[in-house]
Amino acid sequence: MEGETFSISGGAVGNGRAIDGKMVQTFQKKLVEVEKILDQNRLLINEINQNQESKMADNLGRNVGLIRELNNNIRRVVDLYADLTKSMEPDAKPGYKRNRPPPSPP
Repeated sequence: MEGETFSISGGAVGNGRAIDGKMVQTFQKKLVEVEKILDQNRLLINEINQNQESKMADNLGRNVGLIRELNNNIRRVVDLYADLTKSMEPDAKPGYKRNRPPPSPP
């Protein structure tokens, strides 16, 4: 796959320009990472819901940390999608990172 060139025509992906195999591998790698994070989020949401339903003080307290983890995961997914979107632009710059304000203190 390394060094190969793929042509993607029409639509928002690629706009008919050729992309190399390395770009495809990077794209696939980021999508796999997004999928893993979303799977983890599903487990976190299930645990948060169970803790909420239990109404036990310890479980409710644990939800604070779980929700923080969930929020961080969502930020990571947004950043990965931003990287993917940016990499598909004609004048994409390597190492692009979205600037975002630091998270507010708890």
